[in-house]
Amino acid sequence: MNSPLKRWLQISLFNLMLVAFIGVLMRYKIAYAFPIVDQKNLLLAHSNFAFAGWVTQALMSLLVNYLVEKGDHSAFTRYRPLLLANLVTAYGMLLSFPFLGYGFLSIGFSTLSIVVSYVFAFKYWRSLNRLSIKNSSHSSFKAAVLFNALSSAGAFSLALMLLTRSVQPDRYLASLYFFLHFQYSGWFFFACLGLLINYLIKYGVPDSKLKKIFLLFVIACPPAYFLTELWLPIAHWIYVLIVAAVILQLVGWWWLFQLIKKAAHLIKENISQLSKALFVLCAFALTLKFLLQAISVIPSLSYLAFGFRPIVIGYLHLVLLGVITLFILAYITALNHIKVNKATQTGITVFTAGIIINEILLMIQGVGDLYYRAIPIISPLLLIAALILFSGMAIIVLSQSGSDNEQQANP
Repeated sequence: MNSPLKRWLQISLFNLMLVAFIGVLMRYKIAYAFPIVDQKNLLLAHSNFAFAGWVTQALMSLLVNYLVEKGDHSAFTRYRPLLLANLVTAYGMLLSFPFLGYGFLSIGFSTLSIVVSYVFAFKYWRSLNRLSIKNSSHSSFKAAVLFNALSSAGAFSLALMLLTRSVQPDRYLASLYFFLHFQYSGWFFFACLGLLINYLIKYGVPDSKLKKIFLLFVIACPPAYFLTELWLPIAHWIYVLIVAAVILQLVGWWWLFQLIKKAAHLIKENISQLSKALFVLCAFALTLKFLLQAISVIPSLSYLAFGFRPIVIGYLHLVLLGVITLFILAYITALNHIKVNKATQTGITVFTAGIIINEILLMIQGVGDLYYRAIPIISPLLLIAALILFSGMAIIVLSQSGSDNEQQANP
């Protein structure tokens, strides 16, 4: 087990536990009185720390480890300052947003976080170019860091509007969705895709076919942003691009699924039942994501998708937890990048159950909103789901303590 990677992943998992704890506080405030907490500011801390402290910290660590696997054994030493810098900015946002909202200090940490992503993108691009053996995962990693840098345009637009007190609702939402799209469908997705491609190549999946799939996804990513803008008047040619992007994503996912299916018998022999279950759930969530995007192309359904807050929240959690988080957990357990003992298995099972329960409840809440019917018990139930998520993460974090020689769970 790679010791530096293990330590960084332990930190990342601890950060995810903190994200889950903030989720509990937010759900408690919605269900019951909690006047000392500003819900909007807490939401800013929750989302920013989830992005920087959990997903970005974990993905950066895994991308650096990829360099180590390819023979760059000093990679963690060279990237340690950047990993630390990202961690500091993440905690800066966690501690400043709840008390200041969009204040000078919190925006400062957000800006520094973006600067770190720029430096990481530049440095990592050069590191990839220096590797002697290259495959489609290189291209996917390059797309990931490039989209991460591009997403900052939305963040800077938001900050400028808030600092100048010139918030325009349409421009605000357009900027917010720009940032979210190129984080979720850009940085997060292509970093995970790169890890998956490298994983599949080890099991004999042809890189030439994986390259075609990558190209479909990367071509579709920029125009797919306009899926988030369907509530605005858009030109016909942009709508054509949106439809084309949706088709490319569906075709790319179908091709990738077929390749994975062909290699499944080899993969199953080398990973635990836990990792297999996580990969299957991740694939299901990703399928649902692409289908929901395809359905949202219909104008009347697009209004429903963006007009009801529980539906938007449900979709964002589906991608962040159901796709990205489950993939990372599946990947790091399959490759034994963390200790996988019985406690780890229990924690991941509880956490995954929390994700499923949370999504079902958000779906029920969304359907209720569509018919303008309030569901009185939904807020306490969502609080219970948040507690399950936090409990699962607490078990996972505790399971990583102790000696590395502790017996691993059987596949």
